[in-house]
Amino acid sequence: MTARRLLSALVILMGACLGAAPPAAAQTAEPFHWDKVTVADLLADPEAYTTMGVEVRGELVGDFGRRDDGTVWTQLNGDVYAETPLLEDGRLAGANLGIGVRIPAELCSDLDRPGGYRLRGPLVVLQGTWRYHDPGRSGESYLDVTGLELVEPPLALEERVRWVPLGLGAGLLAIAALVSLRTRRRAG
Repeated sequence: MTARRLLSALVILMGACLGAAPPAAAQTAEPFHWDKVTVADLLADPEAYTTMGVEVRGELVGDFGRRDDGTVWTQLNGDVYAETPLLEDGRLAGANLGIGVRIPAELCSDLDRPGGYRLRGPLVVLQGTWRYHDPGRSGESYLDVTGLELVEPPLALEERVRWVPLGLGAGLLAIAALVSLRTRRRAG
């Protein structure tokens, strides 16, 4: 009889422990607070953001790599060129800074294409979890996106003729041609 009581008590105790454990969905639920960070923050101290939800602003560039698992992989650039591209009178200011992002396909179904040389890509705010050296993806680091807000749609960029440098260059070539012509006349 004692073995039965011990077994019954053990079953009741295990049931109580299982009932007290949060369900699996609660363990993977989205954070209720998103820490606003920059791409530079993530790259400078990548381990500091692995336990919290982050919100990052930037330009989607490169390619939309659509995968069979229902995700889209691309690059998020978070540098000054995302806000003011060079072809839109932006100034040279530091390096291009970017991170890989993994977005559920349904979140980016309205996005036409990522940015490139003649197109500033969609300017977005992404919410998600920073996965630093994710063991499930062979140690890759990326932002696992759960929310996407489109700030500005893609913007076609035109390369304009810069007349002042072009005129100065033509003037210097003309002066060089004149000097060369006079030098030949004196020597010949």
